[in-house]
Amino acid sequence: MAKKKDKQISVTLTKSSAHAIPSHRECVRGLGLKKMNHTVVLEDTPSVRGMVNKIDYMVRVEEA
Repeated sequence: MAKKKDKQISVTLTKSSAHAIPSHRECVRGLGLKKMNHTVVLEDTPSVRGMVNKIDYMVRVEEA
């Protein structure tokens, strides 16, 4: 059987997390974002979507 292709999203940090509240900073680190304009490609899972929704004012999300 052929494997089902997993959905992926591309997340880019557009705003600095330096002055964000600590739980939002942890979400940025948890997503693997290092610095401004850094982009990572992640699986589209409920846990990743939850972190992205929490920091939606700091990131740009696109379908990968």
